[in-house]
Amino acid sequence: MSLLEIQALKIAYGGINAVKGVDLVVHEGEMVALIGANGAGKTSTLKAISGILAPVSGRIRYRGADVTGAAAYTLVERGLALVPEGRQVFGRLTVQENLRMGAYARRDAAGVKADLDRMYHLFPRLHERRNQTAGTLSGGEQQMLAIGRALMSAPRLLLLDEPSMGLAPLMVQRIFDTIRKVAQEGVTVLLVEQNAKLALELSQRGYVMESGSITLSAMSSTLLSDPQVRQAYLGE
Repeated sequence: MSLLEIQALKIAYGGINAVKGVDLVVHEGEMVALIGANGAGKTSTLKAISGILAPVSGRIRYRGADVTGAAAYTLVERGLALVPEGRQVFGRLTVQENLRMGAYARRDAAGVKADLDRMYHLFPRLHERRNQTAGTLSGGEQQMLAIGRALMSAPRLLLLDEPSMGLAPLMVQRIFDTIRKVAQEGVTVLLVEQNAKLALELSQRGYVMESGSITLSAMSSTLLSDPQVRQAYLGE
């Protein structure tokens, strides 16, 4: 069953066509990687899916309903959450306040408390720093917080935009281990990531995006062994 289906999506900034008729499907319970160089249109695609950008044309269907152009907050309420590029945590709020902000649309107080405890179990570092302002955290800790904040909305679909950006290799591994755990718990994931090798090793299927268009789509294992992908994105 497809949880997310994108058809002929086009996005433009002024006179620049950033996304040029993209088709993409994410099935319930899978992790899908979207890889490509800077400026390929990956972030724009995620912003359109999450309601931050209005597409010029095309259709976005989520859980069987047409959500093209829907307001971002309504999509959060329906179980779609974005971890944005650059983390964008609330720097003057504490770690705990940031996490609670992720649950702003929920009314199940007991469930929110249980999920807060779960975030602290998933990210012990955040528990240690729960009363610390988010702006004083390291880049890796802020990335943990951004993921935790999104998970506090109890999403069915989690969109991740460049979670490894600017992080040391050890922290990248920790973040990806966490993403793997989240997926194993049943959250469907669409992962945008410049580290193509890690993204494809983690996911079941992958799409390659170049200059606003999808140029390849296949099982991740197939893309990992594709000579074109290996040369362009794996440095081989």
